[in-house]
Formats: sequence, structure tokens, C-alpha cells
Amino acid sequence: MACTRRRRRSVRSRPCLRAGRRTYAGPRAGERGRRAVQLGAVKSKRVPRAVREQQMLDAAVRIFARRGYRAASMDEIAESAGVSKPLVYLYLHSKEELFTACIRREAQSLVTAIRSAVELGATADRQLWGGLYGFFSHTAAHPDGWAVLHVQARTHGEPFAREVAAMRAEIVELVTRQIESAAREAGCASESAVWGTTALAQALVGAAESLADWAGSGTAAGGGPEAGAGPAAGSAAG
Repeated sequence: MACTRRRRRSVRSRPCLRAGRRTYAGPRAGERGRRAVQLGAVKSKRVPRAVREQQMLDAAVRIFARRGYRAASMDEIAESAGVSKPLVYLYLHSKEELFTACIRREAQSLVTAIRSAVELGATADRQLWGGLYGFFSHTAAHPDGWAVLHVQARTHGEPFAREVAAMRAEIVELVTRQIESAAREAGCASESAVWGTTALAQALVGAAESLADWAGSGTAAGGGPEAGAGPAAGSAAG
């Protein structure tokens, strides 16, 4: 009888929850609880929104560059990013807004690369060459981004072309200032010379864009099956 009572006491003292009542938990239950909390914390860790959004943009730039805006599908972009399609829509709302976000990111990245390559305090001609080096280095390292900017965005009308035009205007303004500085350093900053600096800057930027296309040949110049398809920016493949 004594053994039976001891066994019953032992069973009752085990960790459990009975009918919403807390009973004696014991050391083992405490350890199990701590482990459960730790496992739950690990499972609940999520990728930060900013990081996840960049992953989506990375995937979108690849797909848009290689398939073209129309042919690219949100399903394929989501699969490439390793997320669900509803999550892409939750973060970026629509195919058009996703494409616009890609253009803005790639444009900002290119302008930053050009500015970073300009050596402050150097002569104007060295600054100009530095900017050109930054431009060509960046477009060579990011052919998909260049294809999105120079092929896809331009061939699908507003509002995409407007985003690229704003980026191009910023680059032209930077080059114009460098040419004006070079002219002053050379002692030929006459009114007529200064008047022609913007035209020269436009020509230099245009030549650089053409060279970047040529250097990228099959990637930048190809830009998917719909390059040159015109301004109709439908989103049939969404």
C-alpha cells in the first residue's frame, strides 16, 4: 500500500496543466518550457521588410531585363525572389509600381556610382574622366539594371520614361558643370563657349549611353523580346 501511495504522489507531482489549473511543474517541465520558448523565438524571426523588398527588386530587375516589361509575370518574379505573389503585391502594390521602384533604384545607383568616381579637388578634366569611368564600370557590372533603364523604361512611355529622363538630366547637369570648369581652367570660358557646354554634355552622355549598349551587346541592347515595342505599358502578365 505504501508503494502504491508513493507512486500516485509521484504521478500527481509531474508537470501538467489540468482543467486550466496549474499544478507542480518540477524542474523538467521548466526546461521543456524554456526550450519551447527558444524554439518559438527562432521560428518567429522574420526577414526585415527592407531586406525582403530589396530581394524582390533584385528579382524583378533580372526578370524585367531578360523578358521585358510586358512578358515578365508577377508569378515568376515572386518565385525568383523566393516569396509568395501576394507578398509582392502587399509590398509593391502592382506591376507598374514594382517596375517604377526598379527604375528609381537603378537610376539612383548609377548616379551615385558616377558621383563617387569623381575625385574631389582634382582638375576638371580628371573629374570628367572619373565620372565616365564610374558610368562604364557600373553599367558593365549591372547589365540588367542598365537594360531596365535604357531599354525597357524608355520603350514603355510614361511614367517610366519620365523617371529615366530625370536621371539623365541629373547626369547631364553634372557633366555640364565639369565641362564649364574645364573651360575656365583652360582660359576659354567665353560666353559662346559656356553657351555650348550643355549641348556638349548632352552629346557626351548620349555617346556614353550608346557605348554602354554596345559593350553590353546581347544583354543591355537585347533587353527582352519586346524592346522597341512602343509606349503601351500594359500589365497583361501580372
